Amino acid sequence: MQTTTMRALHVAGALILQILTVTASLGQATEEWRDWNRPVEPFRVAGNIYYVGAKGIASYLITTEDGHILLDGGFPETPPIIRAGIAKLGFRLEDVKILLNSHAHFDHSGGLAELAEASGARVMISAADADVVESGGRTDFLLGDNESARFPPIKVDHRLQDREQVSLGGVTLTAHVTAGHTRGCTTWSAKVADDGRELDVVIVCSTTILPDYKLTGEPSYPGIAEDFAATFERLRSLPCDVFLAPHAGFFRMADKLKRRANGAETNPFIDPDGYRAYVERGDKRYRERLELELARVPE
Repeated sequence: MQTTTMRALHVAGALILQILTVTASLGQATEEWRDWNRPVEPFRVAGNIYYVGAKGIASYLITTEDGHILLDGGFPETPPIIRAGIAKLGFRLEDVKILLNSHAHFDHSGGLAELAEASGARVMISAADADVVESGGRTDFLLGDNESARFPPIKVDHRLQDREQVSLGGVTLTAHVTAGHTRGCTTWSAKVADDGRELDVVIVCSTTILPDYKLTGEPSYPGIAEDFAATFERLRSLPCDVFLAPHAGFFRMADKLKRRANGAETNPFIDPDGYRAYVERGDKRYRERLELELARVPE
């Protein structure tokens, strides 16, 4: 029998899968999708990192004197929100030199092609996700046959390796391949100066195990269970002050913005405890899922 945690995980994962498989271009987007893609006020998170995404789908602008880095492109319909957010903060999309990605699902990669064309930026994607991005989602191990999960394909200029660093204007981000959710799911880490102190920033990819993923027996892809296990070990090893992610709900963005608006004495986005709790919850759900699948294997 599934535990309460597993039932909650299934519901959450089903929602993500539902949103991943809508056909927005045909007007079939769900209310959840519409809510995730609503505009919000852009804001500075810490140091030179800014939130320029939608309500539930994150995009981050990392600014430098030599141009900017943009992480994640949202849905195919999200670029106008991102562009408007960048402009409202006093920056220009045309000054973005590098486009990065958390993972190759259409709610995070869908807008990359439009953003790359508008900015002329170099597109850098993890080697294990690059083919999926270049195929517009057609080579995804779970969603590849689902036309409604497709997105505009984009040429990848550079295929990133695990622990590779991306530098621009004195800012360096490190790519950590934390696979499982996708083969090349990429967590990004950086150090930023904020109010006289140096902060470790971690932008987690995702630890979500979608309902149709299989970890055992005939796995969704060979080694997926081992990848998830390695991901939790890697995430535990990263120092983190500022916890961010591709979905605003993962790091409770709305709650933190309310605390900031109410005059919080410290930056609410400095949340190492929240980061550790997120990692441990994900690991617990992974182990429960693995146990559940193994229990279903016939003797």
